[in-house]
Amino acid sequence: MDATLIIKNANVLTLDSNNRVAGSVAISEGKIVSIWDTPEPSKGDIKINERTTVIDLKGDTLIPGFIDTHNHILMYALMRSQVNCSTPPNHSIYDILNKIEKAAADTINGEWIQGYGFDDTMISEKRHILRHELDRVAPDNPVIITHISGHLAYVNSLALRLASIAEDVEDPSGGHYGRYENGLVNGVLYENGAMDPITSILPKKSVTESLDHLKHAAKEYLSQGITTNTDAMVSNVEDLNVHLLAAKTGENPMRTRLMIMHTLLREGAPFEGYSPEQLNNELMAKSNGLVKLDSIKMFQDGSIQGLTGALRKPYHNNKALLGNLIHPQEDFQEEIIQLHQKGFRIAIHGNGDRAIESILQAYENAISKFPRKRHQHRIEHVQTATLDDLEKMSSLEVAGSFFINHVYYWGDRHEELFLGPERARRISPLADAIRNNLLFTLHSDCPITPISPLFSVWAAVNRLTSSNRVLGPNQQIDIITALKSMTIYGAILNFDEENTGSIEVGKLADFAVLDADPLSIDKEDIKDINVKATFLNGNLVYGESQID
Repeated sequence: MDATLIIKNANVLTLDSNNRVAGSVAISEGKIVSIWDTPEPSKGDIKINERTTVIDLKGDTLIPGFIDTHNHILMYALMRSQVNCSTPPNHSIYDILNKIEKAAADTINGEWIQGYGFDDTMISEKRHILRHELDRVAPDNPVIITHISGHLAYVNSLALRLASIAEDVEDPSGGHYGRYENGLVNGVLYENGAMDPITSILPKKSVTESLDHLKHAAKEYLSQGITTNTDAMVSNVEDLNVHLLAAKTGENPMRTRLMIMHTLLREGAPFEGYSPEQLNNELMAKSNGLVKLDSIKMFQDGSIQGLTGALRKPYHNNKALLGNLIHPQEDFQEEIIQLHQKGFRIAIHGNGDRAIESILQAYENAISKFPRKRHQHRIEHVQTATLDDLEKMSSLEVAGSFFINHVYYWGDRHEELFLGPERARRISPLADAIRNNLLFTLHSDCPITPISPLFSVWAAVNRLTSSNRVLGPNQQIDIITALKSMTIYGAILNFDEENTGSIEVGKLADFAVLDADPLSIDKEDIKDINVKATFLNGNLVYGESQID
């Protein structure tokens, strides 16, 4: 067999079932055809000729391409043109209002101003932005600023009027409005039920603009070694078509999985009556086979840091607050059983333990009535799962995708504000997941946190918060398992372990090249490892100038 690519003098972490470490790899027509333990390929049935590219990694580490099973790449891409309301760089509400005022000065009256990343617990005032404040700096432009969690938003009076939201409106299903003392809405919108009337009237970018933004985001993902990626919420056909076009034109060369919102399958919706096979075949046909259906997505609660996650016991900083379930249990179970019976895999957002309990009840109801092999239904984030919850997940063969970056970015505040010490030290309980033989992956939830698989691995292994304290040391996991949760476990979750996730003969040549071995350096330095190159199908898609 002729090799089209030889990678030699490498520290090859195959992440196969034996955790084999090899020295060189041969690729032919996009697939791995031979692996040698030695730095140089052995002479044999693999032929090296003038058409063979030989890459000498000079001791660098070769690992399977990373698989991020939950993020929002298109949302992240489209945020690039919005006002940055994050902390840092902003330190006060005054800083943000100043930015909005400057944006208003540069924006035609009546056009929208959008911002992102506001965090009420990081800003000096430790409170939400209110509509009368936005009215003062942008009286002639509708304004919306999204919370860092993605589960809250802040709007001014003009935005409310354009969305036909009256000041004395009743709270909607699946969300609620913040209110002044007189009961009138104050511009704070909680969850999609309250945000949808606003987001539904926001101006849409053209396909060309969206495609350009997605192209740049994809390059950033590739620079992090990601070769398979899941967009965890596709809620309209326009966004779906951007994904398909990006794949078909090569603007996004990654293998893409999509979570399609359940609302797109309801009566009168674009995919009403579709089977999983029909929907998946349509995605593949329109994307040169690069885009596939991951699951049907639902939400059953919100964000713990937004105080909308549904907990069994009250929030630490608000003893009257438990958070709310998005769907009434009876309706929720009815929709899940319909999706399950049709053969769809379902992924449900659940941060709070009460939401996780609700999800598991619904899954158990569907699975017991209509048993199905390897359904691999998912729970997304799984922040506050108890040991009983994890045991139930394992018994039902429900997988978990853990938002491990919470430990670093919000761990201190979970302990001090939202959950209190006992519950905070158990967030993202990976060690318990392992003890229960749970299939799980890690994810970034980008743009909620920056995209970086190595950072997620670092967070799972070290469990350090932003103040450099270990949060729940008994939930730390070993490096190999953390790496597998971003590679082969992701492939299994994607029903794609025959093709991706590890470096084995017959699999696709999706690789990342690292400038250090995560197994041999200090575990606290894992997040500082650089990705030098990324390969898809044996083709170099990132780092060409850095590889000889």
